[in-house]
Amino acid sequence: MTPGARLAAAIEIFEMIARERRPAADALRSWGLAHRFAGAGDRAAIAGLVYDALRHRASSAFIMGSDSARAVLLGMLRRTRGLDTDAIARLADGSRHAPAALTPEERRRLAAVDLGAAPAPVAGDYPEWLEPHFARAFGDDRVQEGAALAQRAPLDLRVNTLKGERSQAADSLADLSPRPTRWSPWGLRIVLDAEAKAPPVHAEPAFRKGLVEVQDEGSQLAALFAAARPGEQVVDLCAGAGGKTLALAAMMQNRGQIYATDLDKRRLVPIHERVQRAGARNVQVRVPRQNGRELDDLAGRVDLVLIDAPCTGTGAWRRNPDAKWRLRPGSLAQRLKEQLAILERAAPLLKPGGRIAYVTCSVLGEENEQQVRAFLARHPDFAIIAPATVAGALGSAAASFLEAARVGAEGLLMTPRATGTDGFYVSLIKRRAD
Repeated sequence: MTPGARLAAAIEIFEMIARERRPAADALRSWGLAHRFAGAGDRAAIAGLVYDALRHRASSAFIMGSDSARAVLLGMLRRTRGLDTDAIARLADGSRHAPAALTPEERRRLAAVDLGAAPAPVAGDYPEWLEPHFARAFGDDRVQEGAALAQRAPLDLRVNTLKGERSQAADSLADLSPRPTRWSPWGLRIVLDAEAKAPPVHAEPAFRKGLVEVQDEGSQLAALFAAARPGEQVVDLCAGAGGKTLALAAMMQNRGQIYATDLDKRRLVPIHERVQRAGARNVQVRVPRQNGRELDDLAGRVDLVLIDAPCTGTGAWRRNPDAKWRLRPGSLAQRLKEQLAILERAAPLLKPGGRIAYVTCSVLGEENEQQVRAFLARHPDFAIIAPATVAGALGSAAASFLEAARVGAEGLLMTPRATGTDGFYVSLIKRRAD
């Protein structure tokens, strides 16, 4: 396909997403099935255009004075890809399979890009209804924080220390040019260009043998900050596919026991194969029961409960750019209820001195420090572990991390702008021993 034809396809798919209110991945898959002539390189390039347009939908529409699919794609090429008007005109020239030629008004707008007068949600590319939430979370930095959440994410890998060392994994993946992550002692990062297709890591021997797992550095740090120790009894209440479960198993050196469960048993399906591949021998999967009593035998016995809480996912917009435009206030209200219920479920499991690691992939204060404060008000027998103490798990990197992250009284907030990770919040809460 020509570059112009790829652009036309991206416009078509973007229209489909808006018209049918469907996830971008589904729309791309549907288009690919209907256009089997498109090769892998074509599909990757088209997906890149669509996702970049979703990341910068608000600012691109502002530039062009229209929120049509064509306007957003053209504005994105100027805003995100840095193409000048003539370069865009060569893609949209009206030739066969290419978009119609630029109009004089489109040329004028592309030549006069200025977001100086744009409202904060437009310049920061986040939904307008979230403006008060972002203002509370970030203040005058909200535009920059939103813009960082709109960038493409790198590909991060976690090295499984049950199987080998980071240097060994880096050597095995040398053709992908991985580099050590800034903070995580287990991480490798592969930086991707705007039009690059993500490499098939799942086909690499290092992955198939369990030496590496795909996991954002922020997620790795969330597991690290939970400070699971060999020999402990640990519950992963929202284990899902098991990413953090496996990180905890490696930290514990296969000693002690991890009980992995989730309210939705369907989310647990991948964990069994992943546990086996990783060589994690201290993981017991507890499939949820209808009566919700699958953990009753652990009451008062647990050292650590990890809560990777269901949340709005605002911190993961780099990876799910269409999700931010589908998010509604009702979703936030529902997640707050779920978080409260899971925190209440965790408390009776802990023995004196036991701790909760409360984690979200959200940047919203309502889901983060406000939930923690409310929990402490309900449970005076719990207290915060100081964030500076939590960050001490990073050793010599702790001081620089604390300078980079947003540190509050209750926990730590990582963001793409501040720490170069996805947006993750971590708070450690300890049951008093007295």
